[in-house]
Amino acid sequence: MIHIKSVDSNFEREKLIRPFGFKGGYMTEMWQSASRLESESGNSQIGICTQNVLYADADVFAAYSESGGNALMYSLTEKALQIVKKTSFTDPVSLIEKILPDIYSEGQRLTGKRELNKIFGLNALIGIDNAAWLLYAAENNLTNFDAMIPEPYKKALGYHNEQVAIIYLASYSLPVAELKEAVQQGYFVIKIKIGQPGTQAEMLEKDKARLTEVHNAIRGARTSKTKNGKLCYTLDANARYEKKETFQRLLDHAKKIGAWEHILFIEEPLTEMNEEHVTDIGIRIAADESAHDEAGALRRLEQGYSALALKGIAKTLSLSMKMAKLAHERGIPCLCADLTVNPILIDWHKNLAARLAPFPGLGMGIMETNGNLNYANWQQMISYHPRREAPWTVVKDGVFNLNADFYSESGGIFEPSEHYQRMFRKV
Repeated sequence: MIHIKSVDSNFEREKLIRPFGFKGGYMTEMWQSASRLESESGNSQIGICTQNVLYADADVFAAYSESGGNALMYSLTEKALQIVKKTSFTDPVSLIEKILPDIYSEGQRLTGKRELNKIFGLNALIGIDNAAWLLYAAENNLTNFDAMIPEPYKKALGYHNEQVAIIYLASYSLPVAELKEAVQQGYFVIKIKIGQPGTQAEMLEKDKARLTEVHNAIRGARTSKTKNGKLCYTLDANARYEKKETFQRLLDHAKKIGAWEHILFIEEPLTEMNEEHVTDIGIRIAADESAHDEAGALRRLEQGYSALALKGIAKTLSLSMKMAKLAHERGIPCLCADLTVNPILIDWHKNLAARLAPFPGLGMGIMETNGNLNYANWQQMISYHPRREAPWTVVKDGVFNLNADFYSESGGIFEPSEHYQRMFRKV
C-alpha cells in the first residue's frame, strides 16, 4: 500500500502559434501543470499535464475567459492533490477509481456547472496519475513500462509495434501550404477538423468547404505506407453534429468529391446525448468524448461505433488501460488521439499506442501528435525531454520508428526532466 506524505504543484503557460480551433471555439495558449507526489517511504515523482479546457468541456471554455477556465482546472488539480494526500492506494488504477467521484463533485462546484463533462475532472488528474504511476513503479522496483502494466491489462497492451503512424492535424486554420508540405515530408494520415463554429447549417457548409479545400490540395499525393498508395483521412467533429442526417450530408459530399475512399475512420461525429445507431453509415466510427468511462464506451459500441480513441494524456493512463482491455476483449481497434501535449507527454502516449494491436488497414499502431504545429515555443519544450535526441522521438516519413531501445527505455518517461524538477526547488 502506498501512502502519500506530501504533495506539490506548479504550472507554466505556453503560447500557441495561431488560434487553435475545434469544437466551435479557439484557444490561444495551453497551461502545462506539474504535480509532485512523495510517499512515506521517501520516493518522490513528478507528473506533468497539458490542460485543454476547450476539449474537456466546451461550455466551461465559453463561459469563462481563457485564463479563467485554465485557472479553474488548475484549482481542481490542487484540490485533487489534497484528496490524494489522504488516500492510500495499491496501484494508480485503484487510486483514480477511489478519488474520481470527489474530484467530479469538486469540479461541479468550482465551475458552477452541474452537468460538467467528466473529462474536465480527468484532464485535471493527468499529472497526478502520471506521478502515481512513476511512484508505483519506484515502490515496486519496476523499471520499464511493460513491467509497470498491471496483470489485468497486459494482454490488451501486449504488442510491440515497430512503427506508429502519426495522424497529422489539419485544424480549421491550418494553411493549405503547410498541409502540402507535410504530405511532401511523408505524412500519410491526415485528420481534418470539422464541426466548425456556427449553427448546424452554417457548420455543415463550412465543413463541406474545408473538406473540399483539403482534398483538392492533396488528392494526387501517393504513399508507400498504404496498400493502395493513397493517403488516409480521418474526420473529427468533436461531437458537434446534433443529428446523423446532417452529418450524412457531409459524407454525401465526401463521396461526390472523391474523398470518401480516403477516409479511414471518423471520430465522434454526433453529440454525446445522440442515441442514433451508426452502423448504416458505412464507415468506421470511433468514440472519443463520449467514451469517458467504460459505461460510455459500451454504450457507443452498442450503437455501432467500431473503434475507441484512447487519450491517456487527457483521460488518464489508468482509465485508458481499462478502456484498452474492454476493446481488446471485444476485438475493437484503438487509436491514440492527441490533446496538443508537450514532448514528454507524447512519449507517455507513444508507450500506449505502441502496445495496442495494429490498426486495421495500416498494419501498425496509430497516434496523433500536433504540438509541433501549434506551440510557439516548441523547440524549447523539446529541450525539457530527457531523451530528446533518441531516434524514436524523430518523425520519419509520417511514422515513429520504434526500436528495442524504445521499449527497454520506455520512451524516457522514467528519467527525470531537469526543467520540471526545477519547478519544485525551494528558495
